[in-house]
This record gives sequence, C-alpha cells and structure tokens, in this order.
Amino acid sequence: MTNILLTVSYDGTDFCGWQRQDKADKGAPVRTVQGELEEAVGKMFRSSIKIYGSGRTDSGVHAAGQAANFFSPVDGIPEANYVRALNGLLPQDIRIMKAEQVPEDFNARFNATSRMYRYFLRCASVPLASESRYVWCIPRRPDIDNLNAMCSCLHGETDCATFSAAGDQSISTKRYIDSARFFSDEKNPDTLVFEIEANAFLWKMIRSLVGTFIQCDEKGKDKQFFKEILESCDRKRALMTAPAKGLFLWQIRFDGIRRHI
Repeated sequence: MTNILLTVSYDGTDFCGWQRQDKADKGAPVRTVQGELEEAVGKMFRSSIKIYGSGRTDSGVHAAGQAANFFSPVDGIPEANYVRALNGLLPQDIRIMKAEQVPEDFNARFNATSRMYRYFLRCASVPLASESRYVWCIPRRPDIDNLNAMCSCLHGETDCATFSAAGDQSISTKRYIDSARFFSDEKNPDTLVFEIEANAFLWKMIRSLVGTFIQCDEKGKDKQFFKEILESCDRKRALMTAPAKGLFLWQIRFDGIRRHI
C-alpha cells in the first residue's frame, strides 16, 4: 500500500464540518468533508478507505489548504492521477489541489507541526455578492495598529481558556502561538485579514478572538484591556464570536517543531 497525502480546498458553507458523523440529524444524512472524501476514494478503489485529516473544521468554515492522508491499495499510480480521478468523483465544493506520496508512518494529524488560519473581514456596508459566503462584513474599518498591538499578546505558550467555547473537550487550554497579525489585502483594500498560526486551536477559539478584537476596537479599548481579558482565563469576559463564514484553514506545516496538543 502507498500512503498518499492530499492538499484539499473546500467551501464549507454546506457542510456540517470536516469530521464524518455517523449519526443522522433528525433522520437526515449529515454532510461532511471527510465523508465526501471517503466516498470518493471508496468509489475510486471500490473498497472502504479511511481518510485521516490534519484537523477538524466546524460547520461553515472553509479550507484553502487542509491536509489529509489515506492508504492507497494500489501501488504505482502517478500522483497527478489522484488529483484528476478524485476531482472527477467529488462535488464541486471540494477540490483536491495536490497529491503526493509520503512515508508509510506519516499521519496528517500527528505529523503536523502547526496550523495556519486566516479570517477575512470586509470593511464595507455591503459585501460583493461573490464574497458574501466568505467574509464577515463590518460597517467600519478598525484601527489596524490597535488590532496588531492586541495581537502582540498572543505569542508563545499561551493559556487561551478565555476564548474556548462551552463544550470544548481539550485536556489543556494552553496553545503555542507562533504568530498572530492583521493585514490589509493588497488586491482589495477594503478587505482586512487576520492570520494566526499555532500548534493547535481550541473549539471556536479563532472566531472568538476575531470578534473580541473587533469589539474591543469599536469600544475604544487597547492592548492592556485585551491582555486583561486574555489573562483572566474567564470565558465570560470574551466578547462576541465572529461568524464561521469568514474563516479559512489556510495551511498545514509539517517542517516545524512538534509541540503538545
């Protein structure tokens, strides 16, 4: 068998997240990205094959560079053929961007050293129709310098309990954050991007961070105020949670330092 690593892009709007769900929603099938991928690979090889993802994305969250691996029962298939074959079997809201052979002991989740997400905000009263599924539209442009001053609190080993969602089952609320920043999209100055890279994330953590950043700026609050919220480790002190539609799993790295999850 050959271990194949896929780079996967998807529009998460019509999915109940990444992870396959065996239980139906009130009797109706639950559509997930993992489920669609496993169905396509199963059709390709006429057998049941498990897909291992680098991480879960929630309902409505998109991906530009999700990573997932599976074991192909047929050796010697050219890597490009996996891309063509699977894209021919998958729905249009999932695309395989790349396929490559990896060592037999490689696992997309456990070999990942960091995960990068980007959150897109449209600073306008009305987003373009083509953007409405992929950006959070806010009526004013926030102070990017103030936002990045708050972001500077997120670096290294950080207890992110304030920004965890109720029901998160993580053993630890500490995460190692490599970087966090806001920047303007050069091609579209009305679009603001929040980018964060860490070893892993708590459930809805990024959306909670983005909503809190934006509301802090709206209320005229500064870095010190955000730092107090962060260090309180009190979920009740977090502000609003940004909608899922602006969030993208952007890139998975495998070449860094492996840290705890």
